[in-house]
Amino acid sequence: MQLSEIKNIFHLELDSLYPKEEVDTFFYRMLEHYLGLERFVLVMEPSYSISKEEEQPFFEGISQLKLEKPLQYILGEAHFFDAIFKVNEHVLIPRPETEELVNWIIDDCQIKNDKSFKILDIGTGSGCIAVALAKALPNSKVTALDVSAEALAVAKENAQLNKVEVEFIHADILNIDSSKFPVYDIIVSNPPYVRELEKGEIQNNVKEHEPSLALFVPNDNALLFYKAIDQFSKKNLSKEGKLYLEINQYLDEETKSLFARENFKEIRLKKDIFENHRMLRCSK
Repeated sequence: MQLSEIKNIFHLELDSLYPKEEVDTFFYRMLEHYLGLERFVLVMEPSYSISKEEEQPFFEGISQLKLEKPLQYILGEAHFFDAIFKVNEHVLIPRPETEELVNWIIDDCQIKNDKSFKILDIGTGSGCIAVALAKALPNSKVTALDVSAEALAVAKENAQLNKVEVEFIHADILNIDSSKFPVYDIIVSNPPYVRELEKGEIQNNVKEHEPSLALFVPNDNALLFYKAIDQFSKKNLSKEGKLYLEINQYLDEETKSLFARENFKEIRLKKDIFENHRMLRCSK
């Protein structure tokens, strides 16, 4: 079958569910992933044809996209910080906002020239934060922990894929013995923070396919992970060390107040590209 015909089928099957531009993106991402072809192949060779065997993943992809499965899970990979990361249903798909959090840390560290840092990533998931920091700050020692053994398996694979050294620890920040951990110069976390009452705002492809363990918190205890991180950081963040968090934009002031009560200083909220307060930084 000709690639142009397959592209037309993508639109016939998916335009009622997704914007046309997004359907184009699905097709071209699969074209690159499965066949190693750039999008201009249809311009250069309009009648380019592929075999029955080569067609199969495209039609399987359409079926999964109709179920609103994220493209990254279909392909088994996502882009983050100019690198490829393996992803599956056990880890969240890395987000652009999280790239901004990582950039903030790197910018702050580079001001201090070539100093090495001891960094801890709490709730690492795919390992995207830890791996990106290990690549950008090669003199630093990066440790990452997660409660999910399945997520840690993905994170370890991503460290190997990106050729960096990261120490991974299977642990639950909600039930952790901080005395068994050293002191860190930087602690970073993108913990679960979406309240159950906010589920209606979440797209189906996220709500139905990404791990709820990494997304949702109870309405009546929405800051439970931040409270746990606060208690851990009081003991395990170095003097003048910095804590970086991705936060719920609707709970920005509440989150800021939590750390202010615990005598953290230089507390700063930062907006993401969508002008939402999605990041917080404070010092010991």
